Amino acid sequence: MSAIVPRFDVESIRGEFPALAQRVHGKPLVYLDNAATAQKPRVVIDAVTEAYSTDCANIHRAVHTLSQRATARYEAARESVVRLMNARSIREVVFVRGTTEAINLVASSYARPNLREGDEILVTGLEHHSNIVPWQLACRATGAKLVVVPVSDTGEVTLEAFQAKLTSRTKLVSVAHVSNALGTVLPVREMIAAAHAVGAKILVDGAQGIVHEDVDVQSLGCDFYAWSGHKLYGPTGIGVLYGRESLLEAMPPYQGGGDMIDRVRFEETTWNELPYKFEAGTPDIAGIIGLGAAVEWVMRLDRAAARQHEQDVLAYARARLAELSYVTIVGTAPKTSGAVSFLVEGAHPSDVGTLLDTHGVAVRTGHHCTQPLMDRLGVAATARASFAVYSTRSEVDALIVALAKVRELFA
Repeated sequence: MSAIVPRFDVESIRGEFPALAQRVHGKPLVYLDNAATAQKPRVVIDAVTEAYSTDCANIHRAVHTLSQRATARYEAARESVVRLMNARSIREVVFVRGTTEAINLVASSYARPNLREGDEILVTGLEHHSNIVPWQLACRATGAKLVVVPVSDTGEVTLEAFQAKLTSRTKLVSVAHVSNALGTVLPVREMIAAAHAVGAKILVDGAQGIVHEDVDVQSLGCDFYAWSGHKLYGPTGIGVLYGRESLLEAMPPYQGGGDMIDRVRFEETTWNELPYKFEAGTPDIAGIIGLGAAVEWVMRLDRAAARQHEQDVLAYARARLAELSYVTIVGTAPKTSGAVSFLVEGAHPSDVGTLLDTHGVAVRTGHHCTQPLMDRLGVAATARASFAVYSTRSEVDALIVALAKVRELFA
């Protein structure tokens, strides 16, 4: 294991990501779609390759060498996640396919058995569809009601607006840590305390938060925290659900199958211990090993310096975009992280994204799986530039130059 980087050297970091060295349409790649998925460092790619090359065997099921090695690496990844999040033990870390499955697991195994007609589930108006639809399904099944905290014109969810929607009927709260569409950072620590004050449990959608913010689940005090590996420089199709052990212990299994059982009889089946009760079937073993490598890679960084660097690039991007008379920034909350959404006068965001690609600049366009938020802000879609630990000011400059050329075509 290499030592912690003594200072943040972005060029050295970039050298660890093979994809960043390529050219697109003859231009150096400027990858600004990190909120959708991040690129992977060589250590992650190598870990996945090695898992298939030397340790390709099923886990928890055999005594032969390959299975034992695969199991050890798989469980080492869980231990890495425990350290990253400061969970109390491995019993609180469940491997899932991503944030979406983590939220669906809680909606199925916690919300449906515990909610009744008249109860309320509280979300905010800037949530990703994955933090809306599972709760709608849970409400439909239980008779509970979905309550929405309003979003301001600047794309902010204030603590005051949140508290105004909390009542004795609120039984479950689910909020984003950081908005994927606008980069708005929510006051989740205060929201968690307020939710607990009325007796509600709270889940935090940390798909963006785990990347850009400090996440100490014991300090935060949340009941559940969900995130996706591919946004934290790991493989796709892998994610984490943190849950308080007492809650997970009381929840029924989400799916049935191999490895989540203790003893199977036709008359009755008993469940495996945590966290395996929620991990039915053969998982993406190589993906989880890759996730472990990504988590270890992140923890070897000087994370304070990395966050400062990311915030510097984001602030620079917002300032440069604000200088362009034909660009409107969508979402101007006081505290943002990781992303900026914008519109180009006279051009549809999809056209903007297509033309930027011809200059080697990759951004996301569309509603970003936040259609209710887009409706609230009165726009159909935006272009979004999102940043990672390897992003640079020079990439922002390349975006600005490319936007000027896009503007020439539409002026």
